[in-house]
Amino acid sequence: MSKHSIDTSKGIDTAPPAVDPAIDPRLLVREEGFKGYLTEFKRKVRGGELGSLPVVIGLIIIWVVFSINDGTYLQASTATYIAYYAVGIGLLGIGLVFVLLLGEIDLSVGSVSGLAAAIFAVLSVQHGLNPWLAVLLTLISGAVIGALQGTVFAKLGVPAFVVTLAGFLAWQGVMLWLLGSTGTINLPDTGLNHYLQGGAFFLNGDLAGGYILAGLGVASMLVGNLIEQGRRRKAGVPFRPTSEIALRVVLLAIGAFGVAYILNQDKGVPDATVIFLALLIICDFVLRRTGFGRKIFAVGGNIEASRRAGINVAAIRISVFAIAGAFAALAGLALAGTTNAAGQSGADPNNLMMAIAAAVIGGTSLFGGRGRVWSALLGVLVIESINYGLFLLGLTQDANYMITGAVLLAAVIVDSLSRRTQKAAGRA
Repeated sequence: MSKHSIDTSKGIDTAPPAVDPAIDPRLLVREEGFKGYLTEFKRKVRGGELGSLPVVIGLIIIWVVFSINDGTYLQASTATYIAYYAVGIGLLGIGLVFVLLLGEIDLSVGSVSGLAAAIFAVLSVQHGLNPWLAVLLTLISGAVIGALQGTVFAKLGVPAFVVTLAGFLAWQGVMLWLLGSTGTINLPDTGLNHYLQGGAFFLNGDLAGGYILAGLGVASMLVGNLIEQGRRRKAGVPFRPTSEIALRVVLLAIGAFGVAYILNQDKGVPDATVIFLALLIICDFVLRRTGFGRKIFAVGGNIEASRRAGINVAAIRISVFAIAGAFAALAGLALAGTTNAAGQSGADPNNLMMAIAAAVIGGTSLFGGRGRVWSALLGVLVIESINYGLFLLGLTQDANYMITGAVLLAAVIVDSLSRRTQKAAGRA
């Protein structure tokens, strides 16, 4: 019988109703222009998809409050201080973002960072090894430690909390053993340590350095967006219109050149900050543009579904903990660079707590499957902005801990409420 027939007894057309082809909602948004994006933004906020909005608003409030209480807060020297001292905790935060995306935690990164600084000091100072080779071996050591802990977690089924808590204690003991009775080893101003110390600025503090970096960042975004637009256009899938790309590039240019101008009013852009931003960009690309990154989000979102999709969950878990270990090692070198010495303070538990706080405050979910490496940057900006503001006001460390703890709790509450709202809206 034909699919399209007529019931002659009743004279009724029994043909199935025509079905309109599904239209990608992103196409509708872009066809409506900026009005469509505003509508989409409102829909996301109502649905609990807040993104980085809470932390950006929080940063603005922090800057306004401290500037009102101390007129010297909004100076170029403040920006330089925050840009430099954010690096060590920020690097720890990047590694933790990878782990948190799995819905897990790594409590050992603080001790691994202190151990890494000790390993580097022993190799480069006591044994006279080439400083760059010492850095390479240090980073490999951090990755091996992370992979070892990840293997115990992924293969033996021991909870990551327990494995890394044991690592937190054990690696701190190894660090103290390496440092010996003195407990401190001074580091030479060579190799990577030269670029991680507080007195090293991009192009030796040349004013053009900051603008060169800003220009490179803007150009990279423009080229990357145009390449993606061409690729998606060729594949026949939704793509960003040129007007939207232009707006994004202009906004980035205003921010990048504005920051460069402010830093140039003091000493320029710290080399450590340049390294940190470069790694942020690379990790963001890995998470958002590669199959490996998509597998991390998949495992963090639903382990069983990932297994059925053919993802090697154990391999993903081990590799993520290895990445966290490598970043912890690099963070250890950065933290040691602030004092030009590897010491017991390198494994300060507060570094771990602040790194976790930075990742969560910046917007990475503790429940897994949601977050970006830029969370580490946003979160550490909040923490260091509070630190420096309280320092200018002459408040003691106890106030710092209480305020940072309150901000962390607020971030977790916002994340929990956001997830609840998304579930109610059918988006989680």
